[in-house]
Amino acid sequence: MTLMTTTDAATIAAIDHREAMKLQAAELERALDLLRTLDADQWSTQTNCPDWDVRRMWLHVLGACEAGASMRENMHQMLAGRKQRKDLGVSLEAGLSAVQVAEREHLSPTDLVRHLELVAPKTIKGRSRTPRPLRAMKIAIDAPVVEKWSLGYLIDIIYLRDAWMHRIDTARAIDTEPELSADHDGRIVADVVAEWARRHGRPFTLELTGTAGGVFTAGHGGEAIAIDAIEFCSLLAGRGETTGLLSTIVPF
Repeated sequence: MTLMTTTDAATIAAIDHREAMKLQAAELERALDLLRTLDADQWSTQTNCPDWDVRRMWLHVLGACEAGASMRENMHQMLAGRKQRKDLGVSLEAGLSAVQVAEREHLSPTDLVRHLELVAPKTIKGRSRTPRPLRAMKIAIDAPVVEKWSLGYLIDIIYLRDAWMHRIDTARAIDTEPELSADHDGRIVADVVAEWARRHGRPFTLELTGTAGGVFTAGHGGEAIAIDAIEFCSLLAGRGETTGLLSTIVPF
């Protein structure tokens, strides 16, 4: 039996801009590897996001990637998303997602994959070039938490987590095991753990099982949790019922 090293959550290094771009590039490649294997029935399988089957979920991701690749497209989506928020009384996140899906609804799965293949490197290039002063700019967020984020946090962390979680969602929807590794998925999970610990500020011992897992602590005593690493992230992202410290929201 392999013993996992225990990590103090406060010592987990933050994912910086350069690392985030490398992780996003790798994540989009993994997503494409998965999407290329899907058959027609799998593309139409309902996901755990109520409004989306697999195809619509990836129309959303494609839309986000196209916004990352083009400032003009980004501004268009922001204006349209804000109009949706005003007209329908939904969050900006929901409004943006609705626009991304609706404007790409005509794409077949084959078209979707081809578009994502073409735009993925442009997305990473566009996000990589975001100037530091712009990355420091604060933006108001109204879901899943109400607070202000730096644009850099949105570009680097949220877009990474969003694509990653939707790959997990897809694998679960079609009942297959997602590709996981300690250096990629484990790094994303550890970053989620660090933010989760900061957000609730309580002592804990957390044992995350599986390839992307590890043992993490903060302080002494507190809640002891043992759970699969992917399930941990899924619960924090709002996919399932939670209690205790697992009720702490971490944005994805």
